[in-house]
Amino acid sequence: MRSKEPEGAQPPDLPEPPDLPGPSELPDYAERVLDVAELIPPGRVMTYGDVAEWLGDGGPRQVGRAMALYGSAVPWWRVVRSDGVLLPGHELRALAHYREEGTPLREAARSAEGHVPRLDMGRARWDGEGPDTDDVTHR
Repeated sequence: MRSKEPEGAQPPDLPEPPDLPGPSELPDYAERVLDVAELIPPGRVMTYGDVAEWLGDGGPRQVGRAMALYGSAVPWWRVVRSDGVLLPGHELRALAHYREEGTPLREAARSAEGHVPRLDMGRARWDGEGPDTDDVTHR
């Protein structure tokens, strides 16, 4: 059980929080992740792991973190989980984008919560090949 601080007690001196990069100061890794997200053609997706592998750096968690913090200005719905489940909390927004772009979906089972479809990863997954991929450094 925590003891209650006496009235008037001052909190301990804590170090100042680190300065977070401003909108124009993206960390290099995040900028590279966003560059890849912008390359993914409409109607196609890459997994977090695919993006990391394509960059030859980091892993799915690092890509997910970069997308969570900085991905709102790029087509975030095209970087997805490997199981095809739509991003929790953003399912309806993502679904609208997928339907508009013609992204292959698998209808949800009636027993699935909310009956939200999944991505058809076999048909929607993009391998990163195409005419515009030379602009971003990858393995």
